[in-house]
Amino acid sequence: MSAPTTSRPASRVFVGRLAGTDVFEPLGDKVGRVQDVVLLNRPTGQPRAVGLVVEVPGRRRLFVPLTRVTSIAAGAVFTTGLVNVRRFQKRSAETLVIGELLDRTLALADGSGEVRIEDVALELQRNGDWYLTQLFVRRTGSGRLFRRGESMLIGFDEVRGLAPTEAVQGASSLLATLEDLKAADVAEVLHDLPSTRRMEVAVELPDERLADVLEELGEDDRVAIVSGLGADRAADVLEAMEPDDAADLLAELPSQQAAELLELMEPEDAADVRRLLAYDEHTAGGLMTPEPLILPPEASAAAALAHARREDVAPALAAMVFVVRPPLETPTGKLLGVVHLQKLLREPPHESIGTMIDKGIPPVHPDDPIGKVTRLLATYNLTVLPVVDASERLLGAVTVDDVLDHLLPPDWRDADDEVTDASVGVNRG
Repeated sequence: MSAPTTSRPASRVFVGRLAGTDVFEPLGDKVGRVQDVVLLNRPTGQPRAVGLVVEVPGRRRLFVPLTRVTSIAAGAVFTTGLVNVRRFQKRSAETLVIGELLDRTLALADGSGEVRIEDVALELQRNGDWYLTQLFVRRTGSGRLFRRGESMLIGFDEVRGLAPTEAVQGASSLLATLEDLKAADVAEVLHDLPSTRRMEVAVELPDERLADVLEELGEDDRVAIVSGLGADRAADVLEAMEPDDAADLLAELPSQQAAELLELMEPEDAADVRRLLAYDEHTAGGLMTPEPLILPPEASAAAALAHARREDVAPALAAMVFVVRPPLETPTGKLLGVVHLQKLLREPPHESIGTMIDKGIPPVHPDDPIGKVTRLLATYNLTVLPVVDASERLLGAVTVDDVLDHLLPPDWRDADDEVTDASVGVNRG
């Protein structure tokens, strides 16, 4: 991809408008997008911007020093090139503008009231450094000179308390930048935030969105978030999670806390989770979800495809429909076999799925070890396997992503990526 035609480099930029801007290397190839700006905290004087957080392919978030930025123009950031990439990790003396500064409420230095930061202006100095010079703010309370809700552009020295604080802070500006990101990307952003800020953002996420993000976070982060929510809210979020992920999370909590949350959950949701908690986590029963795609043999191919298209169905589960005798809720009647998504696409929409059954996929039992599950998935090139009891009733299904979660090291979500593409990267100085 070629870079856009360069316009006159900016000497002042607003960070809110900079977020999402494409980043280009000298030859004009796009290498990523700006996610945030890193400020260096200083006891006195203007805060100095020291770098950008840039997301590159592979969901890596990298630190790019502003010394490597040659110009910032409308819709583009140009760099000297990125080499030896390492994952961004915020240091104690730094502040993320979007992640930590926007939405903060500060007192005006003249005593006329409080304002909420909606954007931050950075200006390029003659020596090549970028400094925070102005704040775009909105008044939050009644004042002597301005109306409530009035916006204005003020100097950085016209407010008190710009340094990092533990005060409660809103998250609307940060949430706006996360709106189009996948849950795994949001989880990575939250992981990089200080614990207090992470909790502020998590509290403002809707239940469904927070549930998806918790499923992608490491153990320490998600335990801290659930423990920081009120018990009723935590139970609501657990209900919105996939049962197997909710069971994994509850298993990481103190037993008394887990029992309390289970009591607060809807009985039907809690029953599914309790059933999963009864199995060892390294067995098929401990890995399975009790909610795969289940249909009777008389269902049509069109009906099966409609179930697979549902937004709440994970791609791995959508690859296979389990055909059973009634009842259709797990534990079901006898498992008759499976129908693959590709088969459904090749057959007439009105054809019953009972005529398409593949009986050659061996099921696993809930006490089978993870090693057996892995071998079967690899042998038959599958993304999902059925789990049955001794009477061949379907109990659930194990997906390849659940297996990977348990085979990878416990801290795999937090580990640095080893970079193999030498054309993208930076050593952080």
